[in-house]
Amino acid sequence: MTKPVELQLKDSVDLLERMATLEPVANERSSWDCVMLSRQQGRPGAATYISLICDEFFELHGDRTYGDDRAMITGIGMIGGKAVTFIGNRKGTNLRENITCNYGMSNPEGYRKALRAARQAEKFSRPIVCFIDTPGAYPGLGAEERGIGEAIARNLKEFAMIKVPILVFIIGEGGSGGALGIGVGDKLYMLENAVYSVITPEGFASILLRDPSRAKEAAQAMKMTAKDLKRFNIIHDIIKEVPEGAHKDPSFTANIIKKTILRDLAILCAKPPKNLVRYRIRKIRGIGDFEGTESWWNTLLEVFGRTQDLR
Repeated sequence: MTKPVELQLKDSVDLLERMATLEPVANERSSWDCVMLSRQQGRPGAATYISLICDEFFELHGDRTYGDDRAMITGIGMIGGKAVTFIGNRKGTNLRENITCNYGMSNPEGYRKALRAARQAEKFSRPIVCFIDTPGAYPGLGAEERGIGEAIARNLKEFAMIKVPILVFIIGEGGSGGALGIGVGDKLYMLENAVYSVITPEGFASILLRDPSRAKEAAQAMKMTAKDLKRFNIIHDIIKEVPEGAHKDPSFTANIIKKTILRDLAILCAKPPKNLVRYRIRKIRGIGDFEGTESWWNTLLEVFGRTQDLR
C-alpha cells in the first residue's frame, strides 16, 4: 500500500538528514567550505575574468525595453584574435559595488539584456561565453511586476536554440533560476570551489529541515559541489583553482579558462549550427540520467534502510 504524501515527504526529509551526516573524505574540502569560498569577498567575478582573458573588451548596456541592469554584464571581447560575446552575473568587488550590482541578483531587464547580446552574437556568428555567479534572480516586487519568471523561461528556450557555440562557466555561486537564465550551453564547467544548486543551503535548511542554523548539514546533503556534479554528469569538467581559492590568484584560474575557451571553440565553431542545437538539446534532456542511476539509488536505499516508497 502506497504511503500518504505526508509520510513520503517525512521519509524524504529523514533521508536527507542522514545523508547530511556523512563526513567528507579526509583532506577533501567540505561542501560548506565550498559555499563559503564561492561567496568569499574579493573572489574574482565575471568582470575580473573578462579583463584577464580578453585583449580588448567593449561593454554593451541595456535591454532596449526597460533599462540597464548592473547585475548583468554583457559585451564583446577579443580572445586569441577572435571576437566573442561575453555574458555574466556581476556582484561587484566591494560593498559599494555589491549594492549597485544588487549582489549579483538580476532583475528581468538583466536577462533580457543577456538575450539581446546572445541574439546579436548569433546574427554576427560570434560564439558566446557565460560566467555564472549569483545566489539567484532578484525576488523583489518590481522584478515580479516586470516578469522575472517569463524572462528566465524565455532565455531557457532561446539559448537552447541559439545557432552559435555557447560555453558556460560557473565561477562562484550558481543559484536556482538566476543561474539557469544564462546557463544553457554546449559545455558547462565549474570552478573547483564553485557551487550549483536549486536553492541556497540556508533556504534548504529553512524549508526542509525547518532550522536555518543547519545550513552546513544541508550543503552536505544537497551535493552541490563541482565534484558531486561532475559525478552526476551535469557538468563537463572542473576548472582548477589554487589551494587557497581563486581569490588568491585570479590569473591562474583565468589562464585555464582561456585555454579551455580556445580549445572548445576550435572544435565547436567547426560544427554545423543545426548540429550544435541538436547536441545542446540532447544534453539538456539527459541531465539527471547518468550511467549507474539505478545502482546508485538502490545502494542509497540499502544504506539508509528505505523502501521503494521513496521513489
